[in-house]
Amino acid sequence: MAYIIGEIGQNHNGSVDIAKLIVDVVTRQVDDKLFGTVLKGMDAVKLTKRDLDYELSASQMSRPYDSPNSFGKTYGEHRAFLELDDHQHLDVYNYAKEKGLDFVETLCAPSCLKMLNLFTPDKLKVASRDLTNLPLIEAMAETKIPIILSTGMAGEKELNDALNVIEKHHNDITILHCVSQYPTEYKNVNLKTITYLKRMYPNYKIGYSDHTIGIATPIAAVAMGAEVIEKHITLDRQMKGTDQAGSLSVDGIYRMMRDIRNLENSFGEELMKIEDSVDSARHKLERSIASNKDLNKGAVLREEDIHLLSPGDGVKWIDKSLIIGKKLKNDLPKDEIIYLNNIE
Repeated sequence: MAYIIGEIGQNHNGSVDIAKLIVDVVTRQVDDKLFGTVLKGMDAVKLTKRDLDYELSASQMSRPYDSPNSFGKTYGEHRAFLELDDHQHLDVYNYAKEKGLDFVETLCAPSCLKMLNLFTPDKLKVASRDLTNLPLIEAMAETKIPIILSTGMAGEKELNDALNVIEKHHNDITILHCVSQYPTEYKNVNLKTITYLKRMYPNYKIGYSDHTIGIATPIAAVAMGAEVIEKHITLDRQMKGTDQAGSLSVDGIYRMMRDIRNLENSFGEELMKIEDSVDSARHKLERSIASNKDLNKGAVLREEDIHLLSPGDGVKWIDKSLIIGKKLKNDLPKDEIIYLNNIE
């Protein structure tokens, strides 16, 4: 069963209360009303921690940020508004754990690891932008906490460089295929990368971090063997913020989880069999050998006396030798099933 991460990211808009409300949404029961089943929901939520001293150049941090999604006059002020401090991350972590969720942290600078003095996330995430940030990856790997790598801006060389650093410390690694285009155009998704990564990196879990609009591509990714899915989530896609419109809100989260879990239930086994669930359909709809004319008691049945009609609870054509050449025990009108108890 795929491990599903709901990425809160910065969609909390600087508010612990909003972050907790998103956690509440994630933990809502996923009911399939059609079949009356309760399905497994998301497995984890994820926050992102930045150190603004290691974020952008001074000139970029001080540039005016005049946007409908801005929370400050400069980009630095905007970023500072959206940052939760370590104790606020701890607060959300505790809340998520109380709700039975795993907690994942994306860390964007080595200094962010001081957060681990307060709590230990279940997994650490290396953002696509930092796959070449080998000092950060080294510091994260030294913690021995399982690591998720996102490949949105990388080729194989960059991925292999990062893997070589982590493998010096542990090999509990997940690789997420990703395209760092927001939102990602469907023509650029290239989900076949998932099967390529599974073949080339068989020792690691392979998944998909999605930035498309909607739920089709993460569902397809699971069908292609993705073991981990990451998707941005929010309370309301109309909220202020650059990631909100491309995220899943309450109904989208429900639909994605319903469809992924039902898809997983549909995988079955690598064999062909008649499911017990189709017994009633077979009985009603399959065809059995029947009379194609009025037949009298004692008549010797010939192939020209029979055809096929529903229901399917009689003799099949492949077994017509059980019927042909045998005598009828009683009169049989046209278009009636010839059961074995009708013949001598």
